[in-house]
Amino acid sequence: MSEVKIVAQLRTEFGKGAARRIRRSDQVPAVVYGHGADPKHVSVPGHELLLALRTANVLISLDIDGKSELVIPKAVQRDPLKGFLEHVDLLSVKRGEKVTVEIPVSTEGELAPGGNLLEFVLNTLPVEAEATHIPEGFTVDVEGLEAGASILAKDIVLPKGTTLAVDEDAVVIQVVAAQAEVVEETEEEGEAEEAAPAEEAAAEEA
Repeated sequence: MSEVKIVAQLRTEFGKGAARRIRRSDQVPAVVYGHGADPKHVSVPGHELLLALRTANVLISLDIDGKSELVIPKAVQRDPLKGFLEHVDLLSVKRGEKVTVEIPVSTEGELAPGGNLLEFVLNTLPVEAEATHIPEGFTVDVEGLEAGASILAKDIVLPKGTTLAVDEDAVVIQVVAAQAEVVEETEEEGEAEEAAPAEEAAAEEA
């Protein structure tokens, strides 16, 4: 994974008012923490950070007062309506250090004919990886899978140096029969229709 270089500035003002002023200047309030050091409160260029965060678990070389520090995003707060960045927590990491991260999982291929559905039990796979070699994502081949088939964590091929941070038998993806849901809904509707006349009769007798 390549590094994204961003210049940040230390913050001396805090609180909601200060945060709003920072965002009005196209900056994003952020906190850098890790390795037992005191947290650093910084402001980061909003547009550059937004572009960087398009890559999951992006490795950022953050320049703070002329000193470079490697960080990865750990918590991102966005405005629920407009989607702009409100605040970011950045974890300080070192080369060679192992970190636990959530890697996005996607699929390729077509399921076996029959109208079955693909269900993601885990949208991301927790793994432990070297901080400067974090996988960007895992792609799982579901070609020809039938209802009842499952992809377990241990079935996903991991790059060298990366290990699972979840039970190897954890279900990541499963194939479910679409008809089962339709039948279940039909049975529930039938039971409701049978119950309705009985309730009406009871009301009349009362």
